[in-house]
Amino acid sequence: MSAHCQLTGAQPGFGNRISHSHRRTSRRFDPNIQRKRYRLASEGRYVRLTLSTKGIKTVDSIGIEAAVARIRARGVKV
Repeated sequence: MSAHCQLTGAQPGFGNRISHSHRRTSRRFDPNIQRKRYRLASEGRYVRLTLSTKGIKTVDSIGIEAAVARIRARGVKV
């Protein structure tokens, strides 16, 4: 599963691990991605979305219909 949110577009950030001796090695900050299933009443079906936890809170706030409209506006097939 790719580590990006379909709604917010959150994706991994990159940086460095810094040891006690101050040596730097590459690291990756992954967003908290969850797969969540919602009932899309207007289409009479369920959709499974890959969302960050912030994206899940956004869906709870604006509703699944508006969230799917935003995802489709970004050009992602739902």
